[in-house]
Amino acid sequence: MRGHLRKMRAETGEPIDYYLRLDDIEEHLNPHLGSGLTLTWTGTISCVACGQATRRSYGQGHCFDCFCTLAQCDLCVVSPERCHYDQGTCRDPAWGEAFCLQPHLVYLANSSGIKVGITKVENLPTRWIDQGATQAVPIVAVQTRAQSGFVEEALRKHVSDRTQWQQMLMADDRQVDLGAIRDRLIPEVEAELNGLRNRFGIQAISLLTAQTETFVYPVRQYPTQVVSMSFDKQPVISGTLFGIKGQYLIFDTGVINLRKFTGYEIEMSVGEAQNHIGKQLTFL
Repeated sequence: MRGHLRKMRAETGEPIDYYLRLDDIEEHLNPHLGSGLTLTWTGTISCVACGQATRRSYGQGHCFDCFCTLAQCDLCVVSPERCHYDQGTCRDPAWGEAFCLQPHLVYLANSSGIKVGITKVENLPTRWIDQGATQAVPIVAVQTRAQSGFVEEALRKHVSDRTQWQQMLMADDRQVDLGAIRDRLIPEVEAELNGLRNRFGIQAISLLTAQTETFVYPVRQYPTQVVSMSFDKQPVISGTLFGIKGQYLIFDTGVINLRKFTGYEIEMSVGEAQNHIGKQLTFL
């Protein structure tokens, strides 16, 4: 297989099924667990937006010009409380209306500990799987992305909004009662939520009592230490595939976040790993 790397596609199941995507080609990775897998970067990167060749990838697969001009690459996408659509300065108002001015959810996830996050309704459960969450539950529904950012901002005073990816890749998180954590957190931010209702309308912020979802990942062994691998430092990534979690491949030689290298042209081969790449790690 050869093509430009895209975010892995995941299908829910026990365990989750992962598919490596190179342009329009897909390869089911679960059957390759325990086998040698080699990914070779050809040295080419193509922008996922305009298709032009770029020497460096910005914002997960964009060339510099697209990164600086596209609305989906603006800072407010990762910090939605900084949304400036209402100021008339959105890079692409039509895109903002289709993406940001739509219903969003605020959720709790169990991923290297309890974290808060936001997503569009249609992105579930993929959003949770991409973060390597073993449990997740939506707790607040809002009418726009900016509103979800304000709710998240209130909640992250009490719970983290980050995933510690090294910890996430070393073990599955202990199961917790996310419903009970939700019920404890909501009263702590009630004043902030009422302030948002006064600002945007009572219907803008709705509390949810959804059931917690759980996820099982195709991991045969977790490493006791995490060594990150990068195509920028070693164009050939090779080893025995021990697992897949989030957007990471776990090899006996280290781990690699494939989403980081979106747009890189990759050749994939299955069989005996090139054992001169990296060193074997210690696994549980």
